[in-house]
Amino acid sequence: MILENSRYQLGGVDLLEVANEFGTPVYVYDADTIADKYQQINTAFSAVKLRIKFACKALSNLSVLRYMKSLGAGLDVVSIQEAMLGVKAGFEPKEIFFSPNGVSFDEICQGVGLGLAINIDNISILEQFGHKYGNTVPCSIRLNPHIVAGGNAHIQTGHIDSKFGISIYQMRHLTRVVASDNIKVVGLHLHTGSDILDASVFTKGADILFEAAKNFKDLEFVDFGSGFKVPYKEDDAVTDMAELGKELTPRFKTFCKSYGRELELWFEPGKYIVSEAGVFLVRTNVVKQTMATVFVGVESGQNHLTRPMYYNAYHEIVNISNPEGTKRVYTVVGYICETDTFGWDRKLNEVREGDILAFKNAGAYGFTMSNNYNSRLRPAEVFIYKGKAHLIRKHEPFDDLLRNQVEIKL
Repeated sequence: MILENSRYQLGGVDLLEVANEFGTPVYVYDADTIADKYQQINTAFSAVKLRIKFACKALSNLSVLRYMKSLGAGLDVVSIQEAMLGVKAGFEPKEIFFSPNGVSFDEICQGVGLGLAINIDNISILEQFGHKYGNTVPCSIRLNPHIVAGGNAHIQTGHIDSKFGISIYQMRHLTRVVASDNIKVVGLHLHTGSDILDASVFTKGADILFEAAKNFKDLEFVDFGSGFKVPYKEDDAVTDMAELGKELTPRFKTFCKSYGRELELWFEPGKYIVSEAGVFLVRTNVVKQTMATVFVGVESGQNHLTRPMYYNAYHEIVNISNPEGTKRVYTVVGYICETDTFGWDRKLNEVREGDILAFKNAGAYGFTMSNNYNSRLRPAEVFIYKGKAHLIRKHEPFDDLLRNQVEIKL
């Protein structure tokens, strides 16, 4: 999002015009930013056989998924429903990496039936998988490396108390299960969480994966998950993708040489690719001054953007209606009957009732985590492609709240 001639633009499109044309609240995504972030990873790892599996849970709109496929991405999904969306968007089932957690074995079987690449993260399911499929259906295994990645504790998934993955300390048990049913393991996977700055987290994970790989003779890939950090504030630290490539590439090549053949290196980024590509536009309903605080109440809340309340996540907020206004301090809150504060004590250009505010870094885990609390309706989505704004999801109609309700006679 840039300011030109006192108007904020995204992808060359005036955001106030987007708000006026499509209505608010509305999520807006820029295709060029997505392509740029995707290419940064490709460039950093150009010396290896790289596969990027976009994490569908970050942004699952069909139009965005189709665009991801056009860039050359595969898909990482965590539910059978996300997998079905991927197929609907045009992905071949073999391009879809099915990596669920805590699901029933029936859902795993559905994934096999669709022809997905199956990733298993607990021994119970692995045993059932082996009993049913033996070596006729390959799979990969998610390991828990017991690495504390740092950053926000709410989004770390590789520590000892995490529900994700099979502990590396269960390797002896794991290999016995694999051997007992002759399970064909073609991949090893780990994901330590989000907002990882230090390349050493990935290199530590690499050392663990490479050591574990000695126990499996049929590997075709190793998957390092993602967790790359994006900037939320001006001058915020970010993952240096080029540096990560320099650190990890030679280690991976050395491993492949010792393993005896060249494997594929996989990542499954979500936030890194789409977060900075998105903004969320909302209209100001009320400016309310109390004895201690000036509140800006907007036509949204945790029902549309839950990350600030759920993860204590920071989103920069900009008044795009009054870019030249005097800076004042506000607390921006939602219209939900809960404490749904988007930001305390934010310095914004003077906000007036009716002004449009833009929440930056809203491309990931925004609409996909939205809900209907207070019977509020979900917002629209717009995709900016080749300098033109396209509606890719309509504002949710009230009838959708009633669609699956069954009335009884009382």
